[in-house]
Amino acid sequence: MPFVNIKITNEGVTPEKKADLIKGVTNLLQNILGKNPQKTVVVIEEVETDNWGIGGETVTVRRKMGK
Repeated sequence: MPFVNIKITNEGVTPEKKADLIKGVTNLLQNILGKNPQKTVVVIEEVETDNWGIGGETVTVRRKMGK
């Protein structure tokens, strides 16, 4: 049973886009690895930009600086 955990920042991803991600990842695992889509679990976790850091800075700060 594949388990996929997708972490994204909580910057307005619509429910439709999340559904597309879940379907796309499930299809990818089926097409590439032959995994059963009925047993594939996909979890999307949304993370506050203040809680996500890159290069020693939060994503919030990086967005404000245009990075």
